[in-house]
Amino acid sequence: MVPEIASAQAKKATWIYYPGDYEIWLGNKMQNRRTDRGAFLPVLWKMDSHYVLVEFHKEFDVPANEEVKLFVEGTYNVKIDGQAFVGYPKSITMPAGRHKLSLKVYNQANVPTIFVQGKTVVSDDSWLVTFEDKEWIDATGKVSDKSGTTYLNAGSWNFNDPVMPPSKFSLPTIPQHAISSDKQSHSFFLDFGKETFGFVKLHGLKGKGKLHIYYGESKEEALSVDHCETLDELTINEPAKKDSVMELSKALRYVNVQFDSGISVDSVSMLYEYAPLTERGSFKCSDEEINNIYDISKYTLHLATREFFIDGIKRDRWIWSGDAYQSYAMNYYSFFDSPTVTRTILALRGKDPVTSHINTIMDYTFYWFLSINDYYQYTGDKTFIKQFYPRMQTLMDYCLARRDKNGMMAGLPGDWLFIDWADGLSKKGELSFEQLLFCRSLETMAICAKQYGDVEGAAKYQALADDMKVKIFKLYWNDQKHALVHSLIDGQQSDNVTRYTNMFAIFFNYFNEQQKQDVKKSVLLNDNIQKITTPYMRFYELEALCAMGEQDYVLKQMKDYWGGMLKLGATSFWEEYNPTKSGADIYAMYGRPFGKSLCHAWGASPIYLLGKYYMGVKPTGPGYSTYQIEPVLGGLKWMSGSVPTPDGNIDVYASTTEIKVKGAAGLGTLRFKSKSKPVCKTVEIKNLGNNVYEVSVEKDKSYAIKYSAI
Repeated sequence: MVPEIASAQAKKATWIYYPGDYEIWLGNKMQNRRTDRGAFLPVLWKMDSHYVLVEFHKEFDVPANEEVKLFVEGTYNVKIDGQAFVGYPKSITMPAGRHKLSLKVYNQANVPTIFVQGKTVVSDDSWLVTFEDKEWIDATGKVSDKSGTTYLNAGSWNFNDPVMPPSKFSLPTIPQHAISSDKQSHSFFLDFGKETFGFVKLHGLKGKGKLHIYYGESKEEALSVDHCETLDELTINEPAKKDSVMELSKALRYVNVQFDSGISVDSVSMLYEYAPLTERGSFKCSDEEINNIYDISKYTLHLATREFFIDGIKRDRWIWSGDAYQSYAMNYYSFFDSPTVTRTILALRGKDPVTSHINTIMDYTFYWFLSINDYYQYTGDKTFIKQFYPRMQTLMDYCLARRDKNGMMAGLPGDWLFIDWADGLSKKGELSFEQLLFCRSLETMAICAKQYGDVEGAAKYQALADDMKVKIFKLYWNDQKHALVHSLIDGQQSDNVTRYTNMFAIFFNYFNEQQKQDVKKSVLLNDNIQKITTPYMRFYELEALCAMGEQDYVLKQMKDYWGGMLKLGATSFWEEYNPTKSGADIYAMYGRPFGKSLCHAWGASPIYLLGKYYMGVKPTGPGYSTYQIEPVLGGLKWMSGSVPTPDGNIDVYASTTEIKVKGAAGLGTLRFKSKSKPVCKTVEIKNLGNNVYEVSVEKDKSYAIKYSAI
């Protein structure tokens, strides 16, 4: 092998670790904070762990002797050119010339990590790292030594302070006070004004006895001491006044604090815990209700973005692949925070050997594959694929080994076929929805195999995808029903048609134009087909309709569905909304009176719909190397906003008479319809026929076009 040699202009030092290990460790730590009425409630699936013994090394050209400081989490040895130092040195002298620095670290409790700081000798993601001596991993992805070992790069994030190692990471907090506080002799009842998240703080706590805190996303929940989902029960023995912060953060709007007569509390506040994200995307329009829906969607997504993208902040607080897949999409049109995407993907995947589907759910495994292709399309990050393509392979091998005799994914013992929370949804037989996601996952494998340089694998996965697509239409398409049926049972089509497979096939672009029109009429706009009540699947239903040009209809649906939650007082969007429910029943789910999460990530989908299908911005090449802007007002009088990309924002304004855009890096294409010939003073407008026009959009250039909207 030819090792990478550090240049005189070395990067800033950062903490490094075995790639993916910190994400797994942090995911374990976060997900095992869940409690159910004060009792620890662990996850439902296998949890992997970090490698406890890891070796790091890199070769450097050092111009002159230099002092190198060492910060290590774990027990370690240090070597220069294979010669070990005595003990655990905090600094060493790296001699001039070309030398290899190695550290081997053991840490059972935390991830083995190192921070190396010299003038030219620094730790960064170009170091090689291995958990066994025969295998090294570096940034190149394909460098091999004599044994044919494959290399990737060391893992890193933004841990650039030597005295703040990764194990000490926590989200920041700021004080937050209630908008109202009802203080009685032995209780407080507080309203923080809206859904929030953090640590309750008791000020001036004194005395001896029991103290209870009952949390509620609704007033009814906080008042229900027997049925609220989360609570704290404390035994107090404080002879002098002190402030006390709860150990675990909670979701809340209302807090009901009750304590024995021997206890006194001066006041109650909280520490709001948040992910430090930058709000890059924006949207405003002529409809104030839509503006409100957009703003609350963004707040919902921000609350559900913690160390990872989680489902809901009250109940599960786990990393679910199906929920996360939607959060990634919303993130690309709002915060564009790539590290949270990759951390979540890695925490979900875990390590080999694969013994079950992700979250034990078959469709969630397929969403995991799809998320990597989307990540590549939006960010252009090939390095991530080169690092983790082998983990994609082993997970796909697991799926391929679980096909039935017909080559279909039917579900074996231990597999959870989820699809959606829907009453009476059949999971029997070979479900068309699972085959569709499986097909798309195979296509993703073919794309990623090409990026990795696995020519044979790319051909194999594409052939499997092509074969599966043929099977889907041969076995599930029904000419009389003008749709793909829900399932095959004993080789025969079921009578049931559901929305799920058909709407996904639209935005996967698997249908021809006639099939799309048939499905829109016979399924999507057919009230006789079972309706969807979860925001989870409404996300995809409305995306399919937008992809069919039904933005006017979707705008009304958004106002009805998300606006319906707002009319019930929602300050963040819910796990499920059924307009037929009323009273306290609106909070019930899973057979529990307050089981429903009132802040659930999948409720924030208007962010994505408005960015991709109204402002009409989407990448057509990896990382927005090429992109499309196709604004559709959908009944709005005007709209204005920004869509983030890796290299700046794309700005869009559209009214019924004018379109203004400003490009980011890459080459964009603005496409629009106009009743009359449009005018632009700065660029040529191409007439594509049928009232469709096109403009090329260059980096950082602005364009203003007069037109007449259709």
